[in-house]
Amino acid sequence: MSRRLEELRPLQPGRVTIYTCGPTVYDRAHIGNFRTFLWEDLLRRYLRWKGYQVTQVMNLTDVDDRTINAALESGADLAATTGPVIEAFAEDWGTLGLEEPEYRPRATEHVDGMVSLVERLTERGLAYERDGSVYFAISRQAGYGQLAGIDLSAGPAPAGAQRAFEAAADEEYDKEDARDFVLWKGGARGEQAAGAVWDSPWGPGRPGWHLECSAMAMEYLGDTLDIHAGGVDNLFPHHTNEIAQSEGATGKIFARMWLHAAHLQVEGEKMSKSLGNCYTIPDLLDRGLRPSSLRYLLLSGHYRTRLNFTFAGVEAAAKSVDRIHQLRRRVCEALDAATGKDESPPGASSALEEAVARARRDFETAMDDDLNVSQALAAVFGVVREANQALTAAGSGDSRAAELRATLAFLDDFDRVWGVLALRDSEGTETDGDLEAWAVARAEARLKARADRDWATADAIREELQTRGIAVEDSPGGTRMLIGSNTVTVAAGD
Repeated sequence: MSRRLEELRPLQPGRVTIYTCGPTVYDRAHIGNFRTFLWEDLLRRYLRWKGYQVTQVMNLTDVDDRTINAALESGADLAATTGPVIEAFAEDWGTLGLEEPEYRPRATEHVDGMVSLVERLTERGLAYERDGSVYFAISRQAGYGQLAGIDLSAGPAPAGAQRAFEAAADEEYDKEDARDFVLWKGGARGEQAAGAVWDSPWGPGRPGWHLECSAMAMEYLGDTLDIHAGGVDNLFPHHTNEIAQSEGATGKIFARMWLHAAHLQVEGEKMSKSLGNCYTIPDLLDRGLRPSSLRYLLLSGHYRTRLNFTFAGVEAAAKSVDRIHQLRRRVCEALDAATGKDESPPGASSALEEAVARARRDFETAMDDDLNVSQALAAVFGVVREANQALTAAGSGDSRAAELRATLAFLDDFDRVWGVLALRDSEGTETDGDLEAWAVARAEARLKARADRDWATADAIREELQTRGIAVEDSPGGTRMLIGSNTVTVAAGD
């Protein structure tokens, strides 16, 4: 609301309430939707990592114009139309490893609360009825539009807002002011055939879209929320109208913080069905892409910055995930071999332990700063680099258990927030035969370069291998590589 960073101060110390706008379940969610859902999952996970108790509500919009039209086109009722879409959403949610919110209400199950909210607004003089429909009179509420930077007292609305007002004015309802928004849509019309009509004091009808979120948010989280989040496309008119009707009914601040994710582009273009780039999760899995790579890429940009989804980016994301994943595997193997090797002077710490402690501080500082994911990842990959170097320098079984445990604890903490290593574990550990063959050939070329004392070439090949997520460890007898779950040794002279 203030357009500036503010410190999180929850209403209840130690507990954060979050409402996140969920999908409209007329069709399968696409990767643009999941960019927002994943960032909200990152926020949730990070708050939990910080020690907060999180109560999150994410709704399912299963009654609105689009779901009703989908039902009418299919010839099925609303529940039969939205049910399979909700199941598909749950499947994709699990595929990408998102945590379940505490509540996931369906709009159709909370119509009574929506009717009650409209009654309260009518009693307070902020809503009026016309031919069985009820509208919110925006001119009667001081400060309408602040979230979107709209000041109706200062003249015409900005162009974007004016277009949204004009689109709303196209609705076939009789309003006092074309800018007023509908709270309750009266009459049966096609909704009757879709099974989307409920009784109300104003006659049969159904709730307006904006009304649904306000009613469900306040039912589960109270009159005032700590955080309300969603995509930037929700900012106006949806979130703007949520504020109007919620605060109009209660006289209290509806949400203390608003967070909006920027749009996702695909290969530099706006997502569009006409361009064929409106990908769903199954579309991408069918192309052989891994869920862990998709999750990593969709989390890799700051939530308030547009993110460009590219297939080259997914490939790079896969390599990044593998670098962290293989370091964790390498640390676990070294820890198994380092049992009993904690000998060190009291209070002393190794260079790696100090690097891990520094990275932990940097990671938390970055994430505290409005979820600065780029800086947070930089801290993680600093540990990846230093830990690999330390393990290679120490040799097999010669690392101290204390520094290994510190490194493993940091990687596990990272994944409590990021959730990519657990996904990578679940994707199987079969090694790509082509990758292994390539790695062996490159390792042989590197050994030859070392034998010829061509250190520049040897270093360049090592960097190639590490870029592909392959841990490299040299010994007098040759080169040991960790590729997926396989340990491959290329002996000098092979």
